Amino acid sequence: MRIQVRRTGGFAGIERHAEVDTSGRPDAADWTSLAERALSAGRGSPPAGVPDGFHYEITVDGRTVYATDPHLTAEQRALISRVLKEGA
Repeated sequence: MRIQVRRTGGFAGIERHAEVDTSGRPDAADWTSLAERALSAGRGSPPAGVPDGFHYEITVDGRTVYATDPHLTAEQRALISRVLKEGA
């Protein structure tokens, strides 16, 4: 499974992008479960956010959803954090 996160917005407007490929990872099942829950709560088009808030584009195996701060679910927040931390 290929998981990509793109974060835009924020006070400085700095874009950040990271990607994780879970193929062959011992924790792939955990990633899959988290990604599925995060996608189910996402929107098909970018929602309105708050001034200086972050906007997220989450893509899992070609399926893209959108989310914004401060309206992230716990699963979205966890997935975004893991991908931005561990991804390349």
